[in-house]
Amino acid sequence: MFASELAKVVRATSQSLALAVLLVIGFMLVAGSGFAQDGDAAIDQSETVDPQDARSSTGGAQTLEDILRRQRGEPVDDAFRRSQTGAAANADAISSQLGVRGAASDSDIYRQLRFGTGDVTVSTGKPVDRILIQDGGMRWLEWREGPLATYGAYALGGTIVLLALFYLLRGRIRIEHGLSGVLMQRFSGIERFGHWLLAISFILLALTGLWLLFGRIVLIEWFGAELYSQIASAGKWVHNNVAWAFIAGLILVFFQWVFQNIPNRHDLIWLLKGGGIFVKGVHPPSKKFNAGQKIIFWSVILLGASVSASGISLLFPFEFPMFAATFAKINELAPLIGLETSLPTELQLHEEMQYAQLWHTIIAFAMTVIILAHIYIGSVGMQGAFAAMGSGKVDKNWAKEHHNLWVEKVEAEEAKKNPKSTKPDDPARTAQPAE
Repeated sequence: MFASELAKVVRATSQSLALAVLLVIGFMLVAGSGFAQDGDAAIDQSETVDPQDARSSTGGAQTLEDILRRQRGEPVDDAFRRSQTGAAANADAISSQLGVRGAASDSDIYRQLRFGTGDVTVSTGKPVDRILIQDGGMRWLEWREGPLATYGAYALGGTIVLLALFYLLRGRIRIEHGLSGVLMQRFSGIERFGHWLLAISFILLALTGLWLLFGRIVLIEWFGAELYSQIASAGKWVHNNVAWAFIAGLILVFFQWVFQNIPNRHDLIWLLKGGGIFVKGVHPPSKKFNAGQKIIFWSVILLGASVSASGISLLFPFEFPMFAATFAKINELAPLIGLETSLPTELQLHEEMQYAQLWHTIIAFAMTVIILAHIYIGSVGMQGAFAAMGSGKVDKNWAKEHHNLWVEKVEAEEAKKNPKSTKPDDPARTAQPAE
């Protein structure tokens, strides 16, 4: 009897438990379905969010896409951050828990310091000393690896292409009447020394400068980081020290040839006839230096002085900052020609070096383009031209075609010194130098 009752109780309990398990499973299925629908709806809703509204969902902070764009090197508009520097009107009372913090969080204060909107007080009272974070470094980097490198490469590549096309179309400018066999002393040893000192130092500076500029952008991928760093370190040493040889050569060349490169009326004729470079058989009059050479001379002197000044400023930024004083002078002189400028006249040393480096590179590119044309015409572009700076002596027919007035002056001065000299066309005769 007892066993029969016990069996009934166990059976009833088992049925109750089974029913409870079924109810729980059913509830979980129903709830899971509801959660899945809510999750799908959330996913669908996130997929339909307008990307333009993504920043609003972060409370005005930068988004993941901003971070990814910055990592990819793409431009990021940070205007939204410049305004996120706190609001004094929303500051908590000093009695509240967060009152001592005021309206600005740590991020707000950082942005105030970075973008120069914070109320910073320093003991010197100078505006330049209130800059605790110099944000111009990013603009300098963008300019250096962006427009500066891009347009500089275009300028160099375009010059080489134009010179190659000119050579293919015009060919080498040859001596029209052939070599005479009579040599004339055109440049003395000291003149050639000054020229080659300036030329070789400039070539070394140009090569090392291009390596340092394009290294991280292009060359590091070809040579690898370790080899590139070794060559870059050596290039930097060469660049900094060869600069003094360039300055010495610049000074020497200036004092040797400055008076002979003063423009005269013959230069205008030479320019109007294109120097006889573009048309065969045309030989405009010229003294020792023609108009084209004078343009090269003054370009090298003026641009070389500028690139030297900016280079010295980069080497000694504490002793020779140059742009604050330059900007002040521009602001002073601009109204005289009807312009109003407000260039900064107080710059940190970081800013001085950033401006100096950009200017240094721009001027160096301009000089390199000019020197490439000079190298072309003085080597493969014109027959007999290299001898002027090679041996210092040129063929008389070459001199007559390109510097006829100089030849006449040389012969006239020699005739005064030696009335009974040998015939002018005697190959044994070598004319003496004259200005």
